[in-house]
Amino acid sequence: MRMESERALIAEYGRKMSAAGLSHGTAGNLSIYDRQTGWMAITPSGVNYFDITPEDIVILDLDGKVVEGKRKPSSESGLHLGFYRANTDGTCGAVVHTHSNYATTLAIMGEPIRAVHYVIASSGTHEIPLCEYVTFGTPELAEKAVAACNGGKAVLLANHGLVATGVDLNKAFSLACNLEDVARLQWQCMCAGRMNVLTEEQIQKVMVRFKTYGQTTALDGSLNGY
Repeated sequence: MRMESERALIAEYGRKMSAAGLSHGTAGNLSIYDRQTGWMAITPSGVNYFDITPEDIVILDLDGKVVEGKRKPSSESGLHLGFYRANTDGTCGAVVHTHSNYATTLAIMGEPIRAVHYVIASSGTHEIPLCEYVTFGTPELAEKAVAACNGGKAVLLANHGLVATGVDLNKAFSLACNLEDVARLQWQCMCAGRMNVLTEEQIQKVMVRFKTYGQTTALDGSLNGY
């Protein structure tokens, strides 16, 4: 079975995504990209994450052609492929797309995720941009989402959800979790009627500090104990 370890990881993290409340039922999708082969492993369409096995994961090439797998791939395969095609420096090895409550609420409101907490720096930017609404599963959505992300690690999809990327699946998933926390804090501040947003300069200083945070020497979006 091709990409066996990657398939097992995706099945595992699909359950984690649902258990963490980042998506429910069959919503959302996850993928891993193998730069050496040019293949992407992605969740199947319309299958509950607690039922998915490694054999259910589908392998596609960068043209979207099925390399291996009996299931229909996620309806957002094109969205994931768009991020992998656009990445030229090798920093995008996994994509996590969620419908998490607070991030999606802001996306519905037409609000980006702002720097209300310094951990947003794990995304490599001071603000998570908002992509305009486009019908799910379309080439246009993939194109506009990649463009709106503008080289960052995450983007909100209007009236839809969040896309987070990382060098591997753990880091993409951790970033999605962190951004949902920041979105929740922002929503609470908006409800209270008061919000102090950190400046881009302040976030840049955090990014420098993050380079020596924990057991890593690189800013990778995997911060869990901030």
